Amino acid sequence: MTYGELDGLTAVVTGGGSGIGRAIATAFGLAGARVAVLDLRPGPPVGRDGLALACNVCEDDSVRAAIETAADAFGRLDIVVNNAGIGAQGTVEDNTDDEWQRVLDVNVLGAVRVSRAALPHLRRSPAAAIVNTCSIAATTGLPNRAAYSASKGAILALTRAMAADHLSEGIRVNCVNPGTVDTPWVQRLLAAAPDPAAELAALQARQPHGRLVSPEEVAAAVLYLAGPHAASTAGVMLEVDGGMHSLRLRAPNGRPNIAEQQENPIR
Repeated sequence: MTYGELDGLTAVVTGGGSGIGRAIATAFGLAGARVAVLDLRPGPPVGRDGLALACNVCEDDSVRAAIETAADAFGRLDIVVNNAGIGAQGTVEDNTDDEWQRVLDVNVLGAVRVSRAALPHLRRSPAAAIVNTCSIAATTGLPNRAAYSASKGAILALTRAMAADHLSEGIRVNCVNPGTVDTPWVQRLLAAAPDPAAELAALQARQPHGRLVSPEEVAAAVLYLAGPHAASTAGVMLEVDGGMHSLRLRAPNGRPNIAEQQENPIR
């Protein structure tokens, strides 16, 4: 992060009350941006000129009111981070229609509502950017994450469609794809597991660098995509997953792992 990198710019971060969103809002504040945190429970403002606004991304009126409040207070709007989201567990047959609708409403339509409300302001910005928080679940099949994966797959496709629609207006749209991040939601999952230590070890092991991703690492990627150094970057997904999406490493003993043995039986 470069201090002063976002001097003079303003940002809205949804889901900024905790976890990845709070790390993003904090990073933006340190980089010089004025930040509006939007959340059901937004917590304290970030920075001296920051805003903390209660907002439900499932309600269009709530979204529009929060966006207008931020734009009026700051006098402009330059960056939108669609980070608000919820998790879900289960296969395609485990979740009810109501649960599917709940996940899609928050994770997908929430980003739609916020972006739609912000676009008139972003069109007037000389440095407009939207960054969506996607997930490794959009590109890699994870067990017991059907509804969540579907919602993040939609975010990836939406990111690319929005990038195509709005680049000519001077608005760059990208997304960041985290692996398993050490967030309050993941900690709750671990606490509820029969063997939390074993579950944590499994989550760590599936990422090639052998640990959970930190919220600050995701925030650094979002800061890059939103900032001036990415002025020629549009429609991309930036993976912050320790190589989970792209790498297939050997086991620590140097022998091919099971996947390698199946793909390359003669070695």
